[in-house]
Amino acid sequence: MDAAPRPGFREPSGVALDDTILYLRGITKTFPGVKALDDVDLDVRRGEVHALLGENGAGKSTLMKVLAGTYSPDSGEIHLDGQVVAPRAPLDAKRLGILLVHQELSLVPGLSVAENIFLGSLPTKRLGVDWRKLRADADAILERLESTVSARDQLSSLSIANQQMVEIARALAFDPRIVVFDEPTSSLTEQEKRILFKNIRRLQEQNVAIIYISHRMDEIFELSDRITVLRDGRQRGTVYTDETNEAEVTRLMIGRDLDEGAVREASELGDEVLDVDGLTVPGCFEDVHLRVHAGEVVGLYGLIGAGRSELAETIFGLRKATAGAVRLFGGQRVLASPADAVNAGIALVPEDRKVQGLVLGMGVRDNLSLPQIDQLTWNGFVDAAKEHQLYVTYKDRLDIKTPGPTQAAKNLSGGNQQKIVIAKWLAHEPRLLILDEPTRGIDVGSKSEIHRLIRELARNGIAVIVISSEMPEVLGVSDRILTMYEGRVTAELDAADATEDALIAGSIGATATSEPEGGAAATAPAPAPAP
Repeated sequence: MDAAPRPGFREPSGVALDDTILYLRGITKTFPGVKALDDVDLDVRRGEVHALLGENGAGKSTLMKVLAGTYSPDSGEIHLDGQVVAPRAPLDAKRLGILLVHQELSLVPGLSVAENIFLGSLPTKRLGVDWRKLRADADAILERLESTVSARDQLSSLSIANQQMVEIARALAFDPRIVVFDEPTSSLTEQEKRILFKNIRRLQEQNVAIIYISHRMDEIFELSDRITVLRDGRQRGTVYTDETNEAEVTRLMIGRDLDEGAVREASELGDEVLDVDGLTVPGCFEDVHLRVHAGEVVGLYGLIGAGRSELAETIFGLRKATAGAVRLFGGQRVLASPADAVNAGIALVPEDRKVQGLVLGMGVRDNLSLPQIDQLTWNGFVDAAKEHQLYVTYKDRLDIKTPGPTQAAKNLSGGNQQKIVIAKWLAHEPRLLILDEPTRGIDVGSKSEIHRLIRELARNGIAVIVISSEMPEVLGVSDRILTMYEGRVTAELDAADATEDALIAGSIGATATSEPEGGAAATAPAPAPAP
């Protein structure tokens, strides 16, 4: 544990150097075949934001679940305000003032927003729940978060981004002493992220300790006071944020320098693979034109709700267009279902890998073989040797870290789950690969691997569409970029002309689109006046 400051250290945010509220000492946790945590120490001080970093599978979420009472450690102790505590369930941790904002939402879809916020602590009166107080208290918290969500809304009716805000509201509903944020901005817009950061700083002012887990380095360096890095289940160091840099933190995380190399290498373009001509789905997007060639990476950039994912789903046959046409490989095709798309050589890696991309209870090998099951089957029986060879090939190619082929996908880290989703479609040998937020919630090492894989696929003649909310990502891998705003294409930029300013302008409708290749230009709406 780094108890002493480095020379010249300035106390951030008024944090007292000896004011430790939490000390995790020698925490070890083993699952079948995996030592998730190995003798980990962590200290956190009142009023500080302490970032916890590491690659997917490094043990971050496991450590926090030990703190939150979801897991019991095999060995080690939790010291809270100098006293040894041992929460055996999340409710125990909550009573101690420890609250966890989960990366994967832990809400109840069938209940209202108010009920979810105060679940387990509903206000009561003589005849049962005090519904008026419940809704009033919930609305007060939502107002503090500047959310448009109502306490009466049913959770299942909300977008993923708004559900994430409800998850955050749960943490703010009580008087916490320690709040753990696990990838809290993964589904939030930039404006919502700013509101969250403002509320985190309010918690700091109230002397609440914050543990912040994120793969986004810009957030870590903006928010945190100190950074602790885990690698392979062990603590690799604690550094003061204002005395380190991204390169040093990355070295601690992956054990080497991150060599991005020349991520965007020119590819030789082949024949036209996809021609989207005036495609329209009412309420989602309108009059979209898009062309992609073999060996080309086309990026789609825009804010949440711009229509990017809906466009991908329509190309893949999940949605039915009311106007326009989709031409594949030079001929018009009507894709009535995803099965038609797969048979035509299209693969979609969806935005939500857990709900749409994986069968979580199935093993790695079984998930990989699902799209190829017809090719692996003979006389009604799966050829076990072929299936295992498929598993070995793509496990090695994408460096999927798993104890074995039968390990359930739900027990792997987010990065390895994402690699499985990508691998199962690569094994199907698509001619057009659509990647929707391919690196959301993934560490810098895995992200770099996926970026290199995208360029490798393009060099091998596959047409790729990358939908991403991260500007460095879409700028780094794309040959061309289209921006979208409120369902319309607002700009089309070659890689050489694409800048962050141009992407921002296009994503808020502040620029007129250039004429998309092969289609009429759409007029971008004027930006909304400032309130």
